[in-house]
Amino acid sequence: MRKTIFKWLILILLAVYACGMTIWAYNESRKNSCQGIEISITKGTSADTVTQRGVMEELSHYPRKLVGQPLEAIDTRHLETYLSRFSNFEDVECTVTTGGKLSINIQPMVPAIRVFDGDKSYYINKEGKVIESKPNFFVDVPVVVGNFSSSFTPMQVLPLVRFIERDKVMSKLVGMIEAKDPDNLILVPRIHGHVINFGDTNLLDYKRKALLTVYRKVMPYKGWNVYDTISVKFKGQVVATRRDKTRADFGMVKDDSPDMEEATLPVIAPGSLE
Repeated sequence: MRKTIFKWLILILLAVYACGMTIWAYNESRKNSCQGIEISITKGTSADTVTQRGVMEELSHYPRKLVGQPLEAIDTRHLETYLSRFSNFEDVECTVTTGGKLSINIQPMVPAIRVFDGDKSYYINKEGKVIESKPNFFVDVPVVVGNFSSSFTPMQVLPLVRFIERDKVMSKLVGMIEAKDPDNLILVPRIHGHVINFGDTNLLDYKRKALLTVYRKVMPYKGWNVYDTISVKFKGQVVATRRDKTRADFGMVKDDSPDMEEATLPVIAPGSLE
């Protein structure tokens, strides 16, 4: 009887030991394997969440499994090279934390404009560096459409883009820029059926005042659909091309009051220029 009890006692102790060792081994393996991925963004912007989702999507195509793998088996240098191949990132740093997680710090390129150049689409930053346009790294920035070349680049449109962004009225008015050539930058308003030829990037303040003078003094009387193009590219005059080509080809409006206050402008759409 004692021998039987002793045998059962030994079996129970062995079973407890086996369970204990299993739990210990599992915990040790967890301590030394990747428990997850943390992504942080340097120079945070409103697009951080989009960037984080984009990084996770790209990691899903990484040729090596990351989560659950031994930490010593994760090649952080290879991972940095893999992510750095995207022009969307200026810098990528990968490290392993003491908590057993893979930490990825991303410094993204900051796009200034999105360019639609023929059948190509891409972003450029303020230095003119091209950034690949990828759906999982979409950024809402001003849009410029044109056929660019080595002699006429999107960088030449940037002064106008920045001018519009800084101006409360113009930023609400303009939806897109069509760059025909350096001397014919066309603003496409968000509303109404006309476009605005701003010419080149010189005398932008003067051209703005001329345009807003037309909006205040002419359009309420002539009607918003009379003209298809308003040109402020020529100093001292505004050329408005009629939509109805069977009538006179253009009308001339002298800018005799270029210093109008924004508050005196007509209402283009409820709340749009207030």
